[in-house]
Amino acid sequence: MDARIPTTSRPEPAPQARDLLAWYDRHARALPWRVPPQERAHGVVADPYRIWLSEIMLQQTTVAAVKSYFEKFVGLWPTVADLAAVGEEDVMKAWAGLGYYSRARNLKKCADAVVARHDGRFPETEAALQDLPGIGAYTSAAIATIAFDQPAIVVDGNVERVISRLFEVETPLPAAKPEIKALTATIAPRERPGDFAQAMMDLGATICTPKRPACSLCPWNDACAAFAAGTAETFPRKMPKKQKPTRSGAAFVAVRADGAVLLRRRPPEGLLGGMSEVPGTPWAEDFAAPEAAAHAPLDARWALRTGPVKHTFTHFHLLLDVYHAELPHAVPAPDGHWWSARDDLDGEALPTVMRKAVAAGLGKTLKAR
Repeated sequence: MDARIPTTSRPEPAPQARDLLAWYDRHARALPWRVPPQERAHGVVADPYRIWLSEIMLQQTTVAAVKSYFEKFVGLWPTVADLAAVGEEDVMKAWAGLGYYSRARNLKKCADAVVARHDGRFPETEAALQDLPGIGAYTSAAIATIAFDQPAIVVDGNVERVISRLFEVETPLPAAKPEIKALTATIAPRERPGDFAQAMMDLGATICTPKRPACSLCPWNDACAAFAAGTAETFPRKMPKKQKPTRSGAAFVAVRADGAVLLRRRPPEGLLGGMSEVPGTPWAEDFAAPEAAAHAPLDARWALRTGPVKHTFTHFHLLLDVYHAELPHAVPAPDGHWWSARDDLDGEALPTVMRKAVAAGLGKTLKAR
């Protein structure tokens, strides 16, 4: 927390949107999907496709992780029509490693819907946007205001933190969400709503950070109740986190004599739906390691690699025993499986946990995605 803490317990002035916008005009982050405020002031409009793509990618993911994926996608598919014209498998391969794979499936469905229903043009209203696959209340508000400058209240994690501190919101998240959105609406301006939404996000990302916020640099420090009380780092209030369970399983990395690796595709729905994987067992808290052999995809001499692969999902931790086997060149792939050439592995739609498993089985790190 900044060392300069006012002595009053609650500030007098209300936060003014003009102060935040003036700060944003000077300090806006340069992001590949963003039109800078100076250009917006001269009539340059944001591309709804790029705003939509970035907002879908940024769900539960950081800007740093998203940038390279965003640039890859717009390089491969510069318009929503280009994205709609390719198969889902191509989209999943390009998405591999970014996580939360239902977003990628909905991305393709949404692109198809924009082309089929709206002739390749995103609708401008929140209601019409929410009618598209994979676009909920937050994303529709973000697209409507950032791309079309519609008056909409956009509240992400950064905004929750800013508003919680400004108004000392004592209700813990997630119960505080409606209250925070209502408070955001009290300070949202009629002019430049898109810039205001992005300014709020930037303020939370660069100044009003979770730890050690730079309060002395904040354009709203004289209007922030938590700054006045010296309690900024205690907001937003949150319910205690539940301990994640640990599940276990086994993965089988079969390597043909020419270096090809045996893969299969996961079911289209559910965790990692539609992604590629090496064959394996179900993942369970009561996984019985001696029973793993019954799930081996081929009759071979399977050797257990040292140490399990560890991975954490949103709701559980995973420990994955990895078995390796060498097979002759002529061995056919079982039904529903295929042999992926070693040089093609980096381009397969393998989620991060499967890249870890393959790397452990091969003793070689796959290219990061």
